[in-house]
Amino acid sequence: MHPPSEPPRKVIRKKGRHGGHHGGAWKVAYADFVTAMMALFIVLWIVGQSNAIRGAVAAYFRDPSGFQKGSPSVLKGGAGSGGALTSLSPQGAAGAAGAAGAEAAAKEQAERTMLEATASSLREKIHRETHLASLENRIKIELVDEGLRIQLLETAQGVFFDVGSAAVKPAAREVLGIIAQEVGGLPNDVAVEGHTDTRPYVGALNYSNWELSADRANAARRILASSGLRSEQIAQVVAYADRHLANRADPLDAANRRISIIVRFQSKARR
Repeated sequence: MHPPSEPPRKVIRKKGRHGGHHGGAWKVAYADFVTAMMALFIVLWIVGQSNAIRGAVAAYFRDPSGFQKGSPSVLKGGAGSGGALTSLSPQGAAGAAGAAGAEAAAKEQAERTMLEATASSLREKIHRETHLASLENRIKIELVDEGLRIQLLETAQGVFFDVGSAAVKPAAREVLGIIAQEVGGLPNDVAVEGHTDTRPYVGALNYSNWELSADRANAARRILASSGLRSEQIAQVVAYADRHLANRADPLDAANRRISIIVRFQSKARR
């Protein structure tokens, strides 16, 4: 008698399924998109940083190995700090300093050019007025370390102020008006200085060259302010008496009696 036969076994074969119509291409596109967004974020972050940080980043990409040999740059990202540079490699510091120095030099040169143009315009306007042309040699306009200096140099007879007085003469009033109109449109601060010669003041009691130089400087300031100079432009009014002579070889020279108006370089202004 034969044993009962076992039913035939069924073999089920599973076919591998394809990943769809697009396969894995979308992953590559998505990775490219994320990379592009990250690059954009980094660019925007760098643009918003200080010159020092931008210089450090530029130094790294110029010479990564040399940058890493020096002191590494550390960025702290505190709340609202936007990242603060705590240390720079020598290359990064040099790059940042160079960029800052170049920017400062460019600004100073642009300001110097502007003040030179102002000086030329002042000379032309004064020369154009025929009744002031004879005073051109008494109006000294020059660029100095402090900025643009305009000096009204007296004569023995006194063409800008009465001798021994702070009373302003018409010529001084007109010249100061021209200066105010020209300088009033500039962003620079202005200092007004009063000077005398060494001849002792005789007249009123308790009145000396100190008071005279102060009164003349303030008289000039009032005319400048009423003729076009903005009140906030006037940073200093100083009386020097005979302590800063224009002609040290001749302390009694009338040219030592003068008003100096200094349009100061913005980078060197001191309030």
